[in-house]
Amino acid sequence: MKAKVLLRYAFFGLSVAVLSACQTVDRLQLKKIKETPETRNHALIYCSGTLNCEFERFDEHPIVDAQSRRLDQRAIKQGMVRLNADSLKDPQALYLSVPAGLHEVVVRFYPISEEKAETINVIHRFEAKKDYRFVMFRDRSSGKKSLLDASAPEPLCVDLLQEQQTIRRFCKPYNVLNGLGEFVEQKNLKTR
Repeated sequence: MKAKVLLRYAFFGLSVAVLSACQTVDRLQLKKIKETPETRNHALIYCSGTLNCEFERFDEHPIVDAQSRRLDQRAIKQGMVRLNADSLKDPQALYLSVPAGLHEVVVRFYPISEEKAETINVIHRFEAKKDYRFVMFRDRSSGKKSLLDASAPEPLCVDLLQEQQTIRRFCKPYNVLNGLGEFVEQKNLKTR
């Protein structure tokens, strides 16, 4: 019995060591990425506003795996991922450097805890040499009407900023019947 417990602890320790080593290798590979004349014309895409956020996918290219939370090696080799922090363990550690054009970006936000992600898919025409940021927040300005509505959490929203200007907003209202909702683009954009 004691041997079984010791074996479990040894396995856990080895797993932690391997994962830490992988993150160190990923960090070193990210730091080696050099800017080229082509990448200087790229759009830069960041995310913020919650405990953490990660880019799941850019077009058909996986970035950070949803289950393992590991950075995809192809994304590093293609040079589309950049390090925005000292460590990959830091919140919002990564950002994307991507060619201008019409692209799909899938972003995972963790508004409450690292265990529960909210995912948004956005198709947008990104412009060269521009900075973009996906920012998640709770829309506390929505007017509550009934007592039932007042008991529900405020909608989660994601603003897409170009430079410092909000250009698109997506909100996910809370459905009191099933607790689920989808992000829907808001057509009448009021800056907060």
